Amino acid sequence: MSNETDLARREADAPVQREQLARGAALVPAVDVVEDKSGVTVWADLPGVPKDKLEVKVQDGHLSIEAEAVIPTPSGLNVTHVEVRAPRYMRAFSISSDLDTSKVDASLQDGVLTLRIPRREAALPRRIEVKAG
Repeated sequence: MSNETDLARREADAPVQREQLARGAALVPAVDVVEDKSGVTVWADLPGVPKDKLEVKVQDGHLSIEAEAVIPTPSGLNVTHVEVRAPRYMRAFSISSDLDTSKVDASLQDGVLTLRIPRREAALPRRIEVKAG
């Protein structure tokens, strides 16, 4: 990954993350971050998380992902003892000012969250025409 963006650097002291950790222990989901000329793509593994239990926020230069998995219980089943708890996931990143956070595209499919964050128009590489004179 190039040095052009801080997205992949986890911010352990980010205010958003401190606030979320105060709500209880959370697992840190595995992520893949790929950067190209047009922007950044993030894939986060969130097994068992439905769309309504997923929250993605961009605030003050930080991207945060918070989710809660759901373990389905068959109807009519009376649970008397539970050892497996539905995990909570939480991850936060710094976002480079080169990225356009107003155009984030997010999708969740088969337990994988995909975020596409394009570069700002002014930050995109452009070709400069050189005139011979």
